[in-house]
Amino acid sequence: MLILDQCLKLWIKLNMFIGQEYEVIGNWFLIHFTENEGMAFGFAFGGAWGKLLLSIFRIVAVVAIGYYLFSLTRSKTRQGVIFGLSLILAGALGNIIDSAVYGLLFSESTYYQIARFLPDTGGYAGFLHGRVVDMLYFPVVETTLPSWFPIWGGEPFQFFRPVFNLADASITTGVIYLLIFERSFFKKSEPKS
Repeated sequence: MLILDQCLKLWIKLNMFIGQEYEVIGNWFLIHFTENEGMAFGFAFGGAWGKLLLSIFRIVAVVAIGYYLFSLTRSKTRQGVIFGLSLILAGALGNIIDSAVYGLLFSESTYYQIARFLPDTGGYAGFLHGRVVDMLYFPVVETTLPSWFPIWGGEPFQFFRPVFNLADASITTGVIYLLIFERSFFKKSEPKS
């Protein structure tokens, strides 16, 4: 998953400009190039220092997940648990790579310019300050809410609005898999009477 995520991101970064999109399946599955500061749904966290703290937190979390995963493999834990946690780890690593090195390796992506790899003038950001590349977009429903609808009546509505990447999908799939198929892993064993 990590290799697929990075290959797709590299292709997007080197072949598309911000906002460019391609239809994959009609109007409801698009490849739409955007970048974000690294939090879900494009939220920012306190400017440059917030970005640095977010990146450091992610690295610590990935090391902890990796260590935990390693200890689980040595204790002969069920393969399903290892699969779910591996998906989460691969997704987290994919987004950390973007944040850590894309700012060093690429020029700025804009609405009019495709990024260049290893530009003469240097990258667009320092270590741990790069932006995460997102491209998967599923605007399944686009409509206007009825006027009688509370608060948002008459306003445009779109489901599913977020643009995400394979790393995000990997994390989400791993979490859902663990919650649905490996619930027994999280249950505490009851003492025998």
